[in-house]
Amino acid sequence: MQNHRSGETLRRAVFLVPAGIAVLAGLNAALLLIGVSAPVQTGRLGDLHGMLMVAGFLGTLIAMERAVALRQPLGFVAPGLLGLGAISLLTPAPLALGQLLLVDGCIALVAVYGALWRRNHDDVVLVELLGAVHLTIAAVLWLRLEVPWLMPWLVGFLVLTICAERVELARLTMPASGGRTLVLHAAALTTTLVLTLVHVDAGARASGLVLTSLVLWLVRHDVARRTVRATGLPRFSAAALLGGYAWLLLAAITWLGTGAQTEGFGYDAVVHAVMLGFAVSMVMAHAPIILPAVLKRPLPYRPLMWAPLVLMHLGLAARIIAGDFAGLRTVWQVGSIINIVALLLFFGVAAASSIAGPVKRTSRRAGAARTPSRSSTRATLDQAQDKTQPETQPQPLTSIPTGTRSPS
Repeated sequence: MQNHRSGETLRRAVFLVPAGIAVLAGLNAALLLIGVSAPVQTGRLGDLHGMLMVAGFLGTLIAMERAVALRQPLGFVAPGLLGLGAISLLTPAPLALGQLLLVDGCIALVAVYGALWRRNHDDVVLVELLGAVHLTIAAVLWLRLEVPWLMPWLVGFLVLTICAERVELARLTMPASGGRTLVLHAAALTTTLVLTLVHVDAGARASGLVLTSLVLWLVRHDVARRTVRATGLPRFSAAALLGGYAWLLLAAITWLGTGAQTEGFGYDAVVHAVMLGFAVSMVMAHAPIILPAVLKRPLPYRPLMWAPLVLMHLGLAARIIAGDFAGLRTVWQVGSIINIVALLLFFGVAAASSIAGPVKRTSRRAGAARTPSRSSTRATLDQAQDKTQPETQPQPLTSIPTGTRSPS
């Protein structure tokens, strides 16, 4: 049994290697973009930063988690193509080859979500499917347009995917109409993003309004408002989630106030508030759940995980508030470097924690202090202070950045 699990872990890890390469290349590109020395100096790497981080890194992780949830070999085509596309972008091969591979990977991800939705016609999965369509549109637009012009669709992909997973986890505290409310927000956001193709400024402002409504609605119902008062992993996850919501709200207000931005402080603020402040916060929040679910490797929570989380938010505050809004370029560069260090530190802490294995405890307190197993993920996150909460249905293995959901 142990050998079988190790073999399965290795096979799945192969699909994540390109994601790891993509994030390292994306961080190298970030150094180039902020005007400091980078390990690798190459002409087009800076232009690839956005797609490497969103499609190559986050897209591959999301597709991998969905393939595991689908439990069919064909599901792994999506992360495979997205990973190959990211690697191709880093080779001397024509740029179009990598772009087309990413388009194919996005289409495959839409197909995976379609198969999952047909199982139970869940509103949450429908919104995730729509998010994958957003990523596909972005990949297709990239064949003709520069990345700043397709960034709204990348934002839509991450926001819909992540928010759908938060609704899934918060079902116990959400009204019965929660799924439909999410679908309405997703439809409204899609409409406003289509508007950006016709009237970019009006579309961006309308998108900011929709995102503001979505964030406020989620914060009102998300269980993180309660679990932030717990201990251990639930508190760490809740703090990361609430911080992520704050950065998404800032991005929404910036869009609402400044309209369309394809360069300058407004563009930088929106992009990194969403991609780092929101999306990567969610990755950090649930990395201890994602890795065991996807790779069958433990990733116990350790207090040291707070260091990269706090460091990343401090770096973002320096970059966006002092750098973008106040115009302090040196502080902007320092904040950007801190963000890169925080990401690398988190990967290092996560790897060390996984290798070290489970934390030994002399006593068990309420589930909040215990690293959740895959079968108790939702009980731990949603009922952190309830030791006896029974599970009444198969537990979702939530997606990036909230874990991995097993389909019903």
